[in-house]
Amino acid sequence: MLPDVDDLPEVLLDLGIPHEDINELVARHRTLTSDTGAMRLLEECVEELARGMGLVGGDHPEPSAGGAFLARVEDGPRELGRLFAVYAFVAALPHTRAYHRTRGIPDDISRRTLADLGRNLAVHRRRHGHAGLHAPEWIRHHFCGELYQLGRLQFERARLLDVTARALTEAGIEAAPGALYLSIHIPDFSGPLSPAGCDRSIARARAFFARHYPEEPYVGALCHSWLLDRQLRKYLPPDSNILRFQERFSLTREDTEPSDSHPVQFVFGNPELPHQDLPRRTSLERAVGDHLRSGGHWHTGHGWMRW
Repeated sequence: MLPDVDDLPEVLLDLGIPHEDINELVARHRTLTSDTGAMRLLEECVEELARGMGLVGGDHPEPSAGGAFLARVEDGPRELGRLFAVYAFVAALPHTRAYHRTRGIPDDISRRTLADLGRNLAVHRRRHGHAGLHAPEWIRHHFCGELYQLGRLQFERARLLDVTARALTEAGIEAAPGALYLSIHIPDFSGPLSPAGCDRSIARARAFFARHYPEEPYVGALCHSWLLDRQLRKYLPPDSNILRFQERFSLTREDTEPSDSHPVQFVFGNPELPHQDLPRRTSLERAVGDHLRSGGHWHTGHGWMRW
């Protein structure tokens, strides 16, 4: 369960928690542990995570498990706010590490994967100026053994939704709804998206899943991201890291609804920044901002890679 107040700082450091947030989490430890109702809710959060351990999202016996976990952490003590979710993940850590051991996951991969908890606290502080967890529903995937950081990229065990399976079938790729695939994610605060770094990451992933999940046949890998919007070709040089990343994928479909907040969030740190005020310091900043200021929109692309 939850480490005592003296052991908590070392645990937080191992999870990549920003140094400026550690004192606050330690100080509020007493607020949590002295509240019987909050501790009972914390136990329920940990039990929710433990029940989903090792399962791919769609395989959970309770389809709304992710939503149930999020609802519970949102019901935490008001004075703890978004920090309650951090304590829930810390308390669930023994379950996650035990699962990783059963799969033979190396300690360094386990540590770097779970350090995404700290990265999301850094995202929250960059946007809001104070401690909090940006996306607890996202971190659940890490602590339940669905997602792993392998070099520059993250790889999530997932199942094809009907719309994606249909798009792949129309593109001539044999894929049924519910088939296992790997979803590729691009974490923030991780340096450039260099071709060499991506090559190494993908090679590591192929070896990792073959070794640690040999029973799971992945039909391929997919990336769902605004970085696959082909409009970027109008703004970036052909040898840019982003366009070379796009070349790895066959675009199966592109959302018709705009997702303008995504590039603003990931490039500038805050999805609510006014478009007219977006900086123009880099080629990517100029591309994102100029396109929006001209009345254009960005869309999420869905790219396929054979595995």
